Amino acid sequence: MTFDLIEKDSADAYKILASLVTPRPIAWVTTLDAQGVVNAAPFSFFNVFGSKPPLVAFAPGDREAGVPKDTARNIRQNGEFVIHLVDASVAAAMNSTAASLPYGESELDQLGLNLAAGESVSVPWIREAPAALECRQHSTIEIGSNRVVLGIVQRVHVREGVLDPKTKRIDVSAYQPIGRMASPSWYCQTDSLFEMQRPK
Repeated sequence: MTFDLIEKDSADAYKILASLVTPRPIAWVTTLDAQGVVNAAPFSFFNVFGSKPPLVAFAPGDREAGVPKDTARNIRQNGEFVIHLVDASVAAAMNSTAASLPYGESELDQLGLNLAAGESVSVPWIREAPAALECRQHSTIEIGSNRVVLGIVQRVHVREGVLDPKTKRIDVSAYQPIGRMASPSWYCQTDSLFEMQRPK
């Protein structure tokens, strides 16, 4: 089968790509609005794209044509955000924050999660997450109705036991992030791993 995502099958582009390009890591993003209300929302169009500087990118789409989601709106105002990685222990909370609330209402109010003050940004981070990346916006690129936020990671908070402090390597038995699979509601967990040595 072949699909023309620019013309004939353009209305199905999201469905096709989001089903095929999997698993995708989840960016669970906190931001602050001008009144200091913490917004939290998950995005699966996300990844890390470099280390010098440490670069991440995620794509918060529009609510409707030309109207940015709260996350993008807050980043536009203050240029700061925190990306949390997600494992099974916070999966339900992450999913709850996908609800569409009116601007200025916090998705975190009813979840019983603990926030910690950011060290390099004004945005707080969620203590229960296995890792939190404090970021400053580098730039935002708008292409059609896509909005891609590029951020430079300033600090990383990692749950105790996940990362070896000497080797800086992850303990795969202690960190099993979930990934986004086909929409609308499929996820996966990285609890079945295998190794392949890279050729020299």
